[in-house]
Amino acid sequence: MPRTLFVADIHLCQQEPTITAGFLHFLQREARQAEALYILGDLFDAWIGDDDPDPLHTDIANALRQLQQYQVAVYFIHGNRDFLLGHRFAQASGMTLLPQEQVLELYGKRILIMHGDTLCTDDPGYQRFRRRVHQRWLQKLFLALPLLVRQRIAARLRSDSQNANHHKPDHIMDVNAGAVLETMRRHQVQWLIHGHTHRPAVHPLHIDGEDAERVVLGAWHQQGSMIQVDEHGVTLVTFPFLTPQ
Repeated sequence: MPRTLFVADIHLCQQEPTITAGFLHFLQREARQAEALYILGDLFDAWIGDDDPDPLHTDIANALRQLQQYQVAVYFIHGNRDFLLGHRFAQASGMTLLPQEQVLELYGKRILIMHGDTLCTDDPGYQRFRRRVHQRWLQKLFLALPLLVRQRIAARLRSDSQNANHHKPDHIMDVNAGAVLETMRRHQVQWLIHGHTHRPAVHPLHIDGEDAERVVLGAWHQQGSMIQVDEHGVTLVTFPFLTPQ
């Protein structure tokens, strides 16, 4: 049966080999049986430029490109951790880069997909930071710095972010209900799929007299998380990490 898969918040890094092995296994098994795979941001825990020689990046690019042999299209929406991922890595991995909000027509459903951080409007500090780091001139300046300097800056920003989040009320880091409704109305959709919050769930909604759903992907901390869309509906699925054969 034709199906399309969605994942987000894998947060790949050298310090988490179990997650990497689990994701590679997912690419070799589940993803090969899909029509398309959509990665909705934070594939990597940090991204400081396509020129980073980290061998993990090469391994993941090669594994993603292998999906072409099975006629599986791969698409990518940037997250808040890997918003600097560029065309060089996308080309190496066979991914198509998408804008931050994309509407899909799948199996008779009109679905909006996004990373999800722009919906967290109750955290104005984060939104200000996001607008600042998404300025093209600042990104170009950062990417022109030596790799070692970029690594140090990224580590400092990650540490500052973790400290700031530790002191924020829990609800601030979730999506704003009004922002969700406004965004879904603007795109005229009944389904929204996103990640970012690390709070996997299916949220029934009611928009302008019609039933709707917001489906949230989980982060790959202790297990994998994916959403499957097929002719029967939209399903949130969790599964244990397994090692590639």
